[in-house]
Amino acid sequence: MRSHLLEGKVRHRRVQPVEYALEHNVFYFALDLAELDEVARSLRLISRNRRNVLEFRDADHWPEPAADIRATVLDHLRSEGEDPAGWRVTLVTSLRVLGYVFNPASFYLCRDTAGVLRVVVVEVHNTHLERHLYTLRPQTDGGKFVSSMEKDFYVSPFIDMEGRYTVHVADEPRKLSIAINERQGDAPVISTSLVLGRKQLTNRTVLRMLVAHPLITQRTMALIHVHAWRLWRKGVRFQRHGVAVAEADARGAPAATPPVAS
Repeated sequence: MRSHLLEGKVRHRRVQPVEYALEHNVFYFALDLAELDEVARSLRLISRNRRNVLEFRDADHWPEPAADIRATVLDHLRSEGEDPAGWRVTLVTSLRVLGYVFNPASFYLCRDTAGVLRVVVVEVHNTHLERHLYTLRPQTDGGKFVSSMEKDFYVSPFIDMEGRYTVHVADEPRKLSIAINERQGDAPVISTSLVLGRKQLTNRTVLRMLVAHPLITQRTMALIHVHAWRLWRKGVRFQRHGVAVAEADARGAPAATPPVAS
């Protein structure tokens, strides 16, 4: 299978209005969307759309919960003017662990028939059960994938809605690196990075990941609240969801995606 595991670190560094940094060990699944059923058949601890220790559920993805995520992604690429016939799409994401998942961001790496990374779709979730897509194309041909987009989705009560993201993706044979930097005007605000080594996807490696990173999706949600509390204690301005979205709408920013069931 082309599907595999990714293990490494997530780092996050804020430079204003206060300095704050975090680093955590993480693991993700890199799932070839053409292999989802094969992954579920081959691995005892993983199922697709049914209960297991680890679950991939199509409906956990996309703003309008997907029934068949591969068909949904290919339809989206066509709507964006691409011809994805023969393309390979790899989804970098977390699975449900004992029935629970929260993915702050998942990444669809879309390669053409020559294996060139042509499009990256970033699927962002917030804790208000909203989902949003950013569809990115590289700014230049060749080399690393670099793209940027205006921020138009609420992700945190401690980050303004105004801003611009720059996304770097280095998709190398032994590792995957993704960096997302946010700026407001010329001023840097936050930098986030994932540096992940590739591991073979087998029953043994899945079990090892579960032991090394127990309840990782539950831990993700817990850490979000721990770091939010620490920022609040540091005096960072708290912006309520409804107020922040209303202010962004008043400035003409796109409205947030409506809530969906988790």
